[in-house]
Amino acid sequence: MSALYPWHGNAWQQWQQLRARLPHAVLFYGTQGTGKTHFAEACAAALLCETPDATGHACGSCIACGWFAQYSHPDFRRVRPEALEDDGAEGDEESDTKKTKSTKAPSKDIKIDQVRALGDFMNVSTHRSGMRVVLLHPVEALNTAAANSLLKMLEEPPPHTIFLMVSNGLDRLLPTILSRCRKFALPMPDQAQALQWLRKQDVKDADGWLAEQGGAPLAAMDASLGEGREAMDILLRQLAQPSVEGALKTADALQKIPVPDLVAWQQRWLYDVLSSKLAGTIRYYPRFGKELMRLAQGVDTAALLQAIKAIGERRAIADHPLAPKLFIEDMLLEYTAAFS
Repeated sequence: MSALYPWHGNAWQQWQQLRARLPHAVLFYGTQGTGKTHFAEACAAALLCETPDATGHACGSCIACGWFAQYSHPDFRRVRPEALEDDGAEGDEESDTKKTKSTKAPSKDIKIDQVRALGDFMNVSTHRSGMRVVLLHPVEALNTAAANSLLKMLEEPPPHTIFLMVSNGLDRLLPTILSRCRKFALPMPDQAQALQWLRKQDVKDADGWLAEQGGAPLAAMDASLGEGREAMDILLRQLAQPSVEGALKTADALQKIPVPDLVAWQQRWLYDVLSSKLAGTIRYYPRFGKELMRLAQGVDTAALLQAIKAIGERRAIADHPLAPKLFIEDMLLEYTAAFS
């Protein structure tokens, strides 16, 4: 079994204490890009392992661990969106939403058929007379019908079954689901720990990448390996020098970039402007410190707060824009108006 990330040591000890009186559903939550799904998989492997070690980790050598490593254990099911099924990747930091050979893009939702399929799985005896484990992530990807179907299962959980669920934000989940789960917080690593890990992965400019990803080390590594830095810089330069003409040109240049990424970058920029204005500090984009401080000094606080509220609303619909270019244009023009 793969080792935990260094910052999960205390959380693993808490998990061992929880195992003494295991609930039927555990909801792991925390910041995206910190390895929550990896942690939940380690928990699942340990629950199914036939000879766990003294620290509670799966042994990695028994037949159950062999099945689990191949995602073929008969008492284990993993439920996640089609968009994350391409390569069996870890799954909570997944920006790996590559399109399949089909002309139709894979769904980013967990659908009701996926949840209903668990019915047959849970209605038969466990293969090894042990636990039955369902790993579902991210929970916020459940569409309405799938969430309601899952709720029924959580209300009447079958024996010897545990749901391990992962979420990047509890505010996006149904209160009825939250009330039926034992919530388990997975904290952010401290900066020194995150930087040490990134440098071991040979990430160049680890400090910069970590800052831009809000301190989330896996997200920072993914960003460093991706091709989004040039697009990010185009957007940030426009945000630093807002203008109507620039907004239109930038929208044209970035129309093929995933809209959720653009919204997230701008949202972080606005948080930095607010932080600069109120506290004189910058979290995400220290390399644009002068520009952020200049904007902070000139913008009206009420206008800035309204811009932050507006970008938050946009983030809720960014996954499904009807016309990406128009969406980006509108977003940048709205930003320009706030700083005019």
